[in-house]
Amino acid sequence: MKKLTVMALIACLAFSAVACGSSANDTAETPAAETTDDAAEAPAEESADAEAEDETAAADTSDKTWIIAMDTVFRPFEFTNENGEFVGIDVDIIKAVAEDQGFNIEIQSLGWDAAVAAVQAGQADALLAGASITEERQASGWIFSDSYYDSSQIFTVKSDSDIASFEDLEGKTVAVKNGTEGAKFADSLKDEYGFSVDVYEDSPTMYQAVVLGQADACVEDKPIMGDSIKTGGLELKVVEGMESETAPYGLAIMNEANQELLDMFNAGLADIKADGTYDEIIATYLGE
Repeated sequence: MKKLTVMALIACLAFSAVACGSSANDTAETPAAETTDDAAEAPAEESADAEAEDETAAADTSDKTWIIAMDTVFRPFEFTNENGEFVGIDVDIIKAVAEDQGFNIEIQSLGWDAAVAAVQAGQADALLAGASITEERQASGWIFSDSYYDSSQIFTVKSDSDIASFEDLEGKTVAVKNGTEGAKFADSLKDEYGFSVDVYEDSPTMYQAVVLGQADACVEDKPIMGDSIKTGGLELKVVEGMESETAPYGLAIMNEANQELLDMFNAGLADIKADGTYDEIIATYLGE
């Protein structure tokens, strides 16, 4: 009886030892293996996702169509010709630059005020409309490209006018286009020479105000005024000695996220100046 009891006790102890050993192995090994697999796989998946996102972003940038806002009538920089085509120095330059740099553009002819507002609101990516590069504009958030043309502001009067100097403007009315350097130039002189300023929305309306006697003079960019008198047969004349210092024109963005476009424009502009394309464009419209 003692033998049976002892043997039974030994058998129980042996079984317990085996059972405890199995449980320890299951607890230690299985979760550890699962944790190791998860830790190894997660970074690989995240890395693959990140690479996919980078590739998608790159594809999106390369396929992007950049929206360029322009004025409607700003000869010879942008205007509609007799064939109904939107042409001009600005138009030809941005097309040549886009071709040189391999990016897509959509030109929107909006008018000066609407073009500025569209870029400020993010509805267009850049403004290209004979915009003078000034410290005031840069301080208010305009980010400019390199200069693509230098111009001055000039006073223009009716063909039979006897106005020959700033002093002759006393008591007179000067027409300007809203938000332009011409308007700024006139405003800087009005108190000194005693004339008033009327604001118009576009250049043709401003010219007609002088032709019809609603204003005594107007202020405009020199190449624009010269082309308008020549091609439009306007009864206007430029007054020598009544002009500002020259200022450069530039393409403008108003969102730092569009710096890529600015960089491409600068690179393309340098290229078309180097290969003679730029000179051909200027000669086409200004004969320079």
